[in-house]
Amino acid sequence: MSSFIIEGGRKLSGTIEPQGAKNEALQVISACLLTTQEVTIENIPDIVDVRNLIGLLEAMGVKVTRNSKHCYTFRAETIDTDYVYSMDFIQRSSKLRGSVLLIGPLLARLGRAYFPKPGGDQIGRRKVDTHIQGLMALGATAEYDHEMASFRLEAPEGGLKGSYMLLDEASVTGTANIIMAAALANGETTIYNAACEPYLQQLCRMLTSMGVEIRGMGSNLVTVSGTADIRGTRHRILPDMIEVGSFIGLTAMTQSSITIRNVSIDNLGIIPQSFRRLGIKIQQQGDDLFIPEQDTFEIETGLDGSIPTIADAPWPGLTPDLLSVILVAATQCKGSVLIHQKMFESRLFFVDRLIDMGAQIILCDPHRAVVIGLDHRYPLRAHRMSSPDIRAGIALLIAALSAKGTSVIGNIEQIQRGYEDIDIRLNALGASIARQ
Repeated sequence: MSSFIIEGGRKLSGTIEPQGAKNEALQVISACLLTTQEVTIENIPDIVDVRNLIGLLEAMGVKVTRNSKHCYTFRAETIDTDYVYSMDFIQRSSKLRGSVLLIGPLLARLGRAYFPKPGGDQIGRRKVDTHIQGLMALGATAEYDHEMASFRLEAPEGGLKGSYMLLDEASVTGTANIIMAAALANGETTIYNAACEPYLQQLCRMLTSMGVEIRGMGSNLVTVSGTADIRGTRHRILPDMIEVGSFIGLTAMTQSSITIRNVSIDNLGIIPQSFRRLGIKIQQQGDDLFIPEQDTFEIETGLDGSIPTIADAPWPGLTPDLLSVILVAATQCKGSVLIHQKMFESRLFFVDRLIDMGAQIILCDPHRAVVIGLDHRYPLRAHRMSSPDIRAGIALLIAALSAKGTSVIGNIEQIQRGYEDIDIRLNALGASIARQ
């Protein structure tokens, strides 16, 4: 495993631009399976998870043309069914969380799909019930195949059929899978309690440009009119809101001054406001965000003077992917805050590394942590640690960049799954990050 060696305590300056959104890329690339025509996608992030998904599509027989580092053309004119139903496909899929988004398109197009237990971050149990129940509402049958160690989903004779469904949770990938399957289903599908994140809206816009009629984009009530005539298109991915939030937290922790360019402010939702609650000043300049240097950041208290709570919630609430960054930024603010991670029961366990660095954090239970800010009076100490998942990994990198001395972060492959050339890009701002 590779490592980052970080010389911390340096102030950064300059401009940085977020990569294309990882979560959108995984959805829209999977949607290319719905048509036999060419689909060109721009602003694809060059990260491990996306490259692995593209490699899986190529193994399935999809023709992939790399037009540039961030632009690809996909043509799924034929799909190798022998491979899609093979153990190699199951094993590769089980190591890639994004492969879960292939199930809906494959089931709708081929009439059968295997659903292995998804891999990815070690952040707690990730249910797939919403996916399977939604696809079953379209007429599919589901049976666990012990030999293949996965669920086998099969469409009824004549294909999937549109229906009304109420999802048990507003799952983003679950909603995406159901929408893609419904795009090729017979009739109209109505999805209530649908997720409505900007990247899901982008998937709907792409499918609309491919000839699928979708109503209710951006709401929790989405209606999809299925069609057998889905054509090719050209699509551009939004900037990654998680990177934008990560750069805000990084700027505050290192007491730096950075401009984040082309962030698509209209699609950031509550993210800037959440960081402002920590006392971080954020100035909007067109479609850029400027975070000025500050000596101190004071956490806002409740109206009654109580300790505030920052928690994740379905969109338009705060994405759970940024709670790790908000938590680490709070360690150097003035005041206290309760971080409540509702979705994953293991995502806060990385705080042990921060405590070893000198942070004052009380882990109440697997979902809640109280952070007592040090107001930069007691800088974090350099430390040797390992990245447990993508988001904790970037939070630990931010902590190391603020700490005086030399820190080492192992298992950086986890960070690289979600952040493109992060060491090179941050070094351009004045950071000192070397690979080992």
